[in-house]
Amino acid sequence: MRLWVDTDFGFDDLWALLLLRVHGLQPAGVSLVAGNAPLPQVTRNALGAARAFGGFGPLFAGADRPLRRPAEHAARILGPRGMQSRGAHLPEPDSAAPLPAAADGLARFLDAGDDEPATILALGPLTNLAALAHSRPAQYARIGRIVWMGGSAGRGNHTPAAEFNALADPEAADRIARGPVPLAVVDLQACRQATFGPEDLPGLSSPLLSDLLGGYLDIALSRGRTRMAIYDPIAALALVMPAMVAFAPAQMRIELADGPDCGRTAFAPDRHGPHRLATRVAPDAARHCLDALKKVQDHA
Repeated sequence: MRLWVDTDFGFDDLWALLLLRVHGLQPAGVSLVAGNAPLPQVTRNALGAARAFGGFGPLFAGADRPLRRPAEHAARILGPRGMQSRGAHLPEPDSAAPLPAAADGLARFLDAGDDEPATILALGPLTNLAALAHSRPAQYARIGRIVWMGGSAGRGNHTPAAEFNALADPEAADRIARGPVPLAVVDLQACRQATFGPEDLPGLSSPLLSDLLGGYLDIALSRGRTRMAIYDPIAALALVMPAMVAFAPAQMRIELADGPDCGRTAFAPDRHGPHRLATRVAPDAARHCLDALKKVQDHA
């Protein structure tokens, strides 16, 4: 599989990348986008994770703001680093050298393709891909499919109406939804079928990863919930173990008007629809995601 990952690099993004690695899938590149945190913090997270756990592929700096509206971040849930922890945090980067531009890296990746179509795994706001679709439509049209963890067929998480990745840049999501590239959506409702609680925490060989996983679980525990949903890793699991996630054809629409419904994603079943919506996640998907972390070693 020719794979590129686009990410706002919170903990579950890191988890998704580690799951890909455990299954032998290395992205040709990883583009960063503001989302969970501002782009400088997202960049520090990506570089720190590469230092702690080894590289995930070349890193590229993408958009530091949405296409048309002020930036929206998730600090009130994830803290200023975009990752909670029970103790240790990712190390500081080895280098402060600027990263190459995401648009250039994506264009080269798509230009270099042969007959094998490219897959983009998108784990954050869709700003980078929407910008590419506008500025380099010929390269963008070479993408075979986009698998996006975003949107919600029901209640949101950042607002009652909207999931964070959709709300953070609804114009970008709308541009991708209306574009020529097939889009598979792994939404909140699908991801919430895969959960874990304190009793499921695995014994990990990496103390850092154990602290970060615990901090991720604490997002739920601190709000009185007993279990935490697994988000971005489920989208990655759909690539490496396709039988784990079932999809149905649909038509997706994004609410763009300012107000309480901004960023709402509505899905209508449509057997000829241009999109695919994840509808069922296997009961043992959470276990597969957690088991992958048992195979991760610290590199720092």
